[in-house]
Amino acid sequence: MSHFERPWTTLVDVATLAEALDEAQLRIVDARATSSLRVVDARFALNDSRAGRALFLAGHLPGAVYADLNDDLSDLERTGHGRHPVPDSAAFAATLGRLGIGPQTQVVVYDEGDGSMAAARLWWLLRLMGHASVAVLDGGVAAWQQESLPLTGDITDVEPLPPYPGSLDLQQIVGTDEIAARLKHAPGWLLDARAPERFRGEIEPLDPVAGHVPGAVNRPFALNVIDGRLRPAGELRAELQTAIGGNAADRVVVMCGSGVTACHLLLALEHAGLHGARVYADSWSGWISDPARPVATASP
Repeated sequence: MSHFERPWTTLVDVATLAEALDEAQLRIVDARATSSLRVVDARFALNDSRAGRALFLAGHLPGAVYADLNDDLSDLERTGHGRHPVPDSAAFAATLGRLGIGPQTQVVVYDEGDGSMAAARLWWLLRLMGHASVAVLDGGVAAWQQESLPLTGDITDVEPLPPYPGSLDLQQIVGTDEIAARLKHAPGWLLDARAPERFRGEIEPLDPVAGHVPGAVNRPFALNVIDGRLRPAGELRAELQTAIGGNAADRVVVMCGSGVTACHLLLALEHAGLHGARVYADSWSGWISDPARPVATASP
C-alpha cells in the first residue's frame, strides 16, 4: 500500500516523500503539475531576505514551488503587529491558489533543515485555513541530500487554482490583549521559543528592546530537535509537559521574536501529542511596539 494514501498532518520523513514523489510523477519536468501532492520550499534567512529564493533557484526538491516568508506568509504593511504580521486571509487564499494548493491537496513544506525558517510557519497558516493535510519534511533539504536524493533547478509550471475557499481562523491567533490579561497567571501558559540569551535580555540582535514577557517560560525551539529533525514524540512530551506545568495544552500560548519559530514550537507540541496550543502571532516584536508594556529580564 502506498504511504501517500494516508494524509500527513505533522511530519513526513524523506523516504516517504521520495516514494510519493515517484508515484505522483512530479520528477517529470516541463509538464504542468496538477498533482494532489504539492511540495513547497519555504527557505528564508532573516539576515538576507533574498537568500531563500536564491537557494530555491539554485536547487530544490523535484516539483517544488517557493513561498517567501515576507511576501507570501506575512503582511509587512501591517504596523504594531511585530516583524512578521499574519497575512490578510484573502491575500493568503490567493497565494495558495497560485501555488496550486486546494482543499484536497496534500502539502509538504520544507526549509533548509529543522523546519523553523519558515516551513512550520506555512504549516501553521494552512491549519488556520482549515487545511489539515499539511506536514513538514523532517530534516528539510539537509536530510534530503543526506540520502543522496536529487535537487533540481527546473521550475515546475503549476496550474493555478482559484483562491483557497475559507479564511484564517482568528480564534487560533492570540492577540496582545489576551497576553496582557493573563500576565498574573501561574507560569507555563506562555512558552517563548527564543534562544536563552535573548529571553534573558543579555543580547537582542533583531528587536530594539531586550527581555521577555513577564511570567513567560523559555523553551528554546532548538531543544526540540536533534541533527535537524524533531526528537521522538515521547521525549518531547515529557519535557514539554514539564514546561507547561499544570496547564492544559489547549490553554498554552507559544511565542518567539516575530511569530515564526513559535510555529516550530507548536509543531513540536502537536508531534508530542499535546494538542490545541495557540500562537501569539505578534510575539516579542509586537509586544514591545508599545513602550508601556512591561518587560522582564533575568541574570545569566
